[in-house]
Amino acid sequence: MKDNSIIGREYEQKLLHEYFDSAKSELVAVYGRRRVGKTYLIKKYFGEKFDFWFTGIYDSKKSDLLKQFKMELEKYSGKKIKALKDWFEAFNALTEYLSSLKKEKIIVFLDELPWMDTPKSNFLQAFSYFWNMWQENNGQLKLFVCGSATTWMLDKFVGDKGGLYGRVSRAIYLPAFTLGETEQFLKEIKGIVLNRHQILELYMILGGVPYYLDMLKKDIPLASNIDHLFFKSGAPLKAEYDFLFRSLFKESKSYKKIIEILSGKLVGMTRNDIMTAAKIEKGGNLTEILENLCACDFVRKYTAIGKTERDAIYQLTDLFSLFHLRFVENDSSQDENFWSNLSSSGVKNAWTGYAFEQVCLHHINQIKSKLSILGVLSSIYSWQCKSFTDKDGNEWKGAQIDMLIDRKDQVINVCEMKYSIDEYVITEEYEKKLRERASLFQHVTKTRKALQHTFITTYGVKQNLYSGIVQSEVTMDDLFKS
Repeated sequence: MKDNSIIGREYEQKLLHEYFDSAKSELVAVYGRRRVGKTYLIKKYFGEKFDFWFTGIYDSKKSDLLKQFKMELEKYSGKKIKALKDWFEAFNALTEYLSSLKKEKIIVFLDELPWMDTPKSNFLQAFSYFWNMWQENNGQLKLFVCGSATTWMLDKFVGDKGGLYGRVSRAIYLPAFTLGETEQFLKEIKGIVLNRHQILELYMILGGVPYYLDMLKKDIPLASNIDHLFFKSGAPLKAEYDFLFRSLFKESKSYKKIIEILSGKLVGMTRNDIMTAAKIEKGGNLTEILENLCACDFVRKYTAIGKTERDAIYQLTDLFSLFHLRFVENDSSQDENFWSNLSSSGVKNAWTGYAFEQVCLHHINQIKSKLSILGVLSSIYSWQCKSFTDKDGNEWKGAQIDMLIDRKDQVINVCEMKYSIDEYVITEEYEKKLRERASLFQHVTKTRKALQHTFITTYGVKQNLYSGIVQSEVTMDDLFKS
């Protein structure tokens, strides 16, 4: 039942077919960040052949949602339905309609489920009762639900400790497109032809989010497209950042504050550092905010080699947020051609360097594939060390490694991620820095594993007197592979 017109999503389509084809009722939850294509996947896969489909409405009252639910139910059933006072009545009316259908399989799609769960609405209790009663007495209901509020989907729905406990057949996470899928989408869906360096720059701005990619205009330069999306008067993505957080989190200001703090220290910060910068007292809800931001793919949490969980580092990884905060949030130039006119600058160069590192971290499987270690058990770490003097009086300079692949075959890939418009040139000074940093890492961590310098670059490393330190390479083209 795979739809070849859907870009990527092969694993997710396989799961949808598996649960649709089963002999019992199934409750499948699809979640992921807003604009990533959850609704599109369900609609396209099933060809919109639903026996009932209802979409929650952002920031609406229970009474308005129930009125809309009633209207949709009347449309599908062809019958007049009395006014619905609460969600129990709504799901009871839905049960009566679905029970009247003489079908082997009944498909129901409830989209933006978190927006239906308004305060004191008892939505989840009514939904739980509906599903449990139907599941016990019938075997043909295939109920698919979607939600962009990832924390609500995981905590309140999939992780419910009440009537829905253990009832969700499968939770399917839908990620953003990879570079390869982005290239395919632009070519096959939009008819836009860009070279891979341009697609990489576009990915560093939009983060592989299908909804944003679909806004691109054909036959105009990439820079003009970015101006159209972010900097022109009435640009469609100028206010997207604020709406994104409002639609995902109830206390959106607190979440945005943490993101903005992290954007100012790209190497990442510990929980205590964030608490100090945000002026949050102990006992606040910082832990919950950080966990939710990680669950929604805005932030990554990592523990460096040799460090404990309390020393975990939180780092901003959402490319769209990073671009917005760097260039859109504080743009006072009123230049509607800002991106077209922006030449190389310190700010832009710093952004491209960091954004490329994040692109690499979003393509770990492609990197492992090029290194032929997909089948080797490994962990991804970062590492940093401040300057210190050892017990023998030797002074060691501080250092940082943005990505380590710690492998079970007694090898650690020390990864350098370098964005460049040409082959990357290793100088004598930089080669010396790499050797000193490797010595520091071995001294501090006491590792006995072999260290291999791996360079991940756009166009490869230029061969010269100092490039011999590189033992393996991954290029931009490798990141585009499936």
